[in-house]
Amino acid sequence: MKTLIIEDEKPAARLLQRKLEKLNIVVETMLHSVEESVDWFTKNEHPDLIFLDIQLSDGLSFEIFEKIDIKSAIIFTTAYDEYALKAFKLNSIDYLLKPIDEDDLEVAVIKFKERLHKVDSTNLQLDFEQIRKMLSNPFEKNYKKRFTVKIGQHLKVITTDEIECFFSENKGTYIHTFDNRNYLIDSTLEILEQELDMKDFFRVSRKFIIPLPAIKEIQAYTNSRLKVILPTYKEDEVIVSREKVQDFKSWLG
Repeated sequence: MKTLIIEDEKPAARLLQRKLEKLNIVVETMLHSVEESVDWFTKNEHPDLIFLDIQLSDGLSFEIFEKIDIKSAIIFTTAYDEYALKAFKLNSIDYLLKPIDEDDLEVAVIKFKERLHKVDSTNLQLDFEQIRKMLSNPFEKNYKKRFTVKIGQHLKVITTDEIECFFSENKGTYIHTFDNRNYLIDSTLEILEQELDMKDFFRVSRKFIIPLPAIKEIQAYTNSRLKVILPTYKEDEVIVSREKVQDFKSWLG
């Protein structure tokens, strides 16, 4: 499997390379700018997988796609979450925020290998169109089932079955669990909407995403809105915004 890193900060590129080596992924090439990348892609066979930073020294890496028809699967690695939706429109496998968590990196690599295996098993060539179709097919997509959070010097794995809600507060995103604990995560509600199976979760407002099993009670609220009562979360009212009420009712079935 041919792997490439595009990252303008050379120490960050070397750090990512070392983390990938622990996962038995050999990085053959490292590029550091849009111009260098465009030149490389015009002269070389495209790799199977690219780890791609978004903000490079001479512009956004999206500019590469405007000039070159990339034939590779992509895992985005960036310190910025504002480009997530644009990234998911491309042939991306995952979107990892820096500093990159090794568990999240491993999950992203596993997701790629699973899709690669599906393509190989049917003797198809892995290319942009096939990856895009798999990503857009809900029956093929691997939804996020667990989250790794840091507690001091320790890591804790939280499964989606333990989550009572996701909420945003003071520019941070948190998991609230059924045992009435909050955990800060390195994500946004917008990214979570892409990663979670939204048959089981619903974004009721700008602040909350809730799972179906967490709904204890639903009450009528002012201005044709609804209020959701959760088992333990009491820090703020969970209100279904008026424009989402009909979709929420349909989601409930």
